[in-house]
Amino acid sequence: WFILQYMSGFGNEHVSEDPRCPGALPEGQNNPQVCPYGLYAEQLSGSAFTCPRPTNKRSWLYRILPSVCHKPFKPLEEGHLTHDWDEIEPDPNQVTMLEGALLCQKGPTAGQGTEKVAIITLLQLLCLHFVSTVPQQGKLLITTEFGKMLVEPNEICVIQQGMRFSVEVFGETRGYILEVYGAHFELPDLGPIGANGLANPRDFLVPVAWYEDRQVPGGYTVISKYQGKLFAAQQDHSPYNVVAWHGNYTPYKYHLEKFMVINAVAFDHADPSIFTVLTAKTTRAGVALADFVIFPPRWGVANNTFRPPYYHRNCMSEFMGLIKGHYEAKEEGFQPGGGSLHSMMTPHGPDADCFEKASKAKLEPERVADGTMAFMFESSLSLAVTKWGLQTSNRLDKNYYKCWEPLKSHFKPKYN
Repeated sequence: WFILQYMSGFGNEHVSEDPRCPGALPEGQNNPQVCPYGLYAEQLSGSAFTCPRPTNKRSWLYRILPSVCHKPFKPLEEGHLTHDWDEIEPDPNQVTMLEGALLCQKGPTAGQGTEKVAIITLLQLLCLHFVSTVPQQGKLLITTEFGKMLVEPNEICVIQQGMRFSVEVFGETRGYILEVYGAHFELPDLGPIGANGLANPRDFLVPVAWYEDRQVPGGYTVISKYQGKLFAAQQDHSPYNVVAWHGNYTPYKYHLEKFMVINAVAFDHADPSIFTVLTAKTTRAGVALADFVIFPPRWGVANNTFRPPYYHRNCMSEFMGLIKGHYEAKEEGFQPGGGSLHSMMTPHGPDADCFEKASKAKLEPERVADGTMAFMFESSLSLAVTKWGLQTSNRLDKNYYKCWEPLKSHFKPKYN
């Protein structure tokens, strides 16, 4: 496999240049009259110029040709992508997909005869702003303007708005993709936890600069998403021609095994928010546009407590996915690569078998979720299944609701 270098830190000011061109970064300024090596200076802004310094996101790229050099964009056939909320009726019912489709296709893209990921959107979210990729099977070699990242199952990566990237896959590949519009992902506040815990900033990895100076007539297709629709433009040079860059607006990846788990050690459950890796906040304090939450291996020690997730309804929409193993609250029927959607205020919780088993279990310290990794995309907005997703009946479990039907009353009143 590939030996790639990374820089560590979340939201840091990073500086990188391809070692083939030492001194490519201008000294002491961003856009000199003439850049080293005759490069073009280009700023990529991820926030308004006037955002406060702590939230201002931008990077300077020094490239062989500016990204403006392409033919006009033309509409691209959308396939399974949809932005039309009216093509399906709202449905508050619980939805589960037994197993996801294997997503890979062959063919020349960006002038190379490699395999590329075919992204099929099951959930209808908002417009593309930030893409969080969660591979479940197969390895992804992601090339960006900032450099390359190798992303494997149990890792995630985030590609931010405006960044050009392509994905090479090797054999059968599938995973989950979250698109968020309106806010940057950030690390959740820790509050009384203190300075350390959950996802630590140093464990996030950013690619180092890497460029290719290639020209292939008509060989590169740049696909852009605009107002929910896809457009394509042609260019004859590689979009990955950035020789050096600096800034704090970057792609990054993170290994989920690095997560420092916090858990209850006396009784009852702590809220699942303690498992939040990344959050995209709304303007309302404590309410997320999107959270990325994981349920990693951990110890369960709570006394006099029903230890699996409890039954609940809440004001968030929850899409659950499984990277490996068996989900602790539904061991049968929910396979790696599958998913479930529980819309806001729709009740859900452990299936009947899980409830009966956990209610009678001897409460000893135990390992929970060993060999597994489940996650959740959670949002304060409504989510819907696409028309394509509803029509793939061979993967949708139309009997999902039946997993709760065997639940029986244990009510024993002390009066007649």
